[in-house]
Amino acid sequence: KMLVKKRFTNVIILFLFILILSQSKIISQSLLDTNAKVEEITSGIQQPEGPIWSDSLGLLFSDIKGNIIYKWTEGKGKEIYLNPSDSTNGLTYDLNGNLIAGQMGKRRIVRFEKNGTQTSLADNYEGKKFNSPNDLVVKSDGAIFFTDPDFNIPQGQQKELSFNGIYRISPSGNIQFLDKLALPNGICFSLDETKLYVNDSQEHKIYVWDVVNDSTITNKKLFFTIPIFFGYADGMKIDTSGNIYCTCSNAVWIISPAGEQIGKIELPVNNSASNCTWGDNDRKTLFITAGKSVYKIRPLLTGIKNQSSTLPEKILLYQNYPNPFNPTTSINYSLPKKSYISLKVFNLLGKEVKTLYEGIREAGDYTSTFSGKRLSSGVYYYRLESENFNGTKKLLIIK
Repeated sequence: KMLVKKRFTNVIILFLFILILSQSKIISQSLLDTNAKVEEITSGIQQPEGPIWSDSLGLLFSDIKGNIIYKWTEGKGKEIYLNPSDSTNGLTYDLNGNLIAGQMGKRRIVRFEKNGTQTSLADNYEGKKFNSPNDLVVKSDGAIFFTDPDFNIPQGQQKELSFNGIYRISPSGNIQFLDKLALPNGICFSLDETKLYVNDSQEHKIYVWDVVNDSTITNKKLFFTIPIFFGYADGMKIDTSGNIYCTCSNAVWIISPAGEQIGKIELPVNNSASNCTWGDNDRKTLFITAGKSVYKIRPLLTGIKNQSSTLPEKILLYQNYPNPFNPTTSINYSLPKKSYISLKVFNLLGKEVKTLYEGIREAGDYTSTFSGKRLSSGVYYYRLESENFNGTKKLLIIK
């Protein structure tokens, strides 16, 4: 009887597993263009990670085990960008266009200067070395937020911190401990930067915090749980509608701002997808590091609208994405009711450089694309005005 009961239980578990897989595949198809295909763009990488895009260089990504940072462009393919890289993992750019990296080999966050030198931004907390700085993101005020798990401490070295933390490096260089997780990994902000998302790989969970005064985080909540048989949550990015793209196992999960799975991009590999980033000039191609390769898929239905029918209670203006950018960026806003609005871009002197929209719009979520192709590098502002609302945010063009 016990054997029969065990077999029956296993059959039920298998049925539920197949059901989840089939439902996920149906959902993912509804969010992709029917002609969209995942394409391998390069291979032969030992452990690809940290993809990041810039219009001047193309795609950069790290090979942790290979101790190399690679550059990929459509014309030349894969080329060595930096060798050795001190086992670099995560990559991003600061507001001045400098490459910022989490170096596991030297257990630090580093900035690559334009003259080729490296500046260490943080290598310890209260006198104790970081574990192995992993993924990182730059806020629009220039602060760097990063994760520090302990699964890649260099051989022969000891762990000095008793926890695995999430940190902030202020624009002035101060290091601030924010919170801890079992294994903090991927990290990103919501579009308006009022929320911070961090993956806990060990727990297969994504957590979210409120960002307070642009510098601290509070009100930790469980945002989403990756089913254990789909692998652990790794890197993640956000799209222009606030949906989270989280890499794990052989897929990228798409999760709405409400914490609901709305899609899944399946990859032709059995090894875990490690990270992803938006690229190409319009930022509508998703580049994915997975296995020993790098993939891309286009066209995604980027800017997938939140499928909830709930409208905001007030007008919302979000931070543009990407920021910094060159040449285009997306500006998102939400209207609770039919309104007359004005959305314009200004330079630092207050001179109008572009009217993105002026007129009546129905209630809903909207995206305006702004091109800075004919503008010089620098700081600009965009302003959304309507009855009883006047919102302004900063954007940065880097060429």
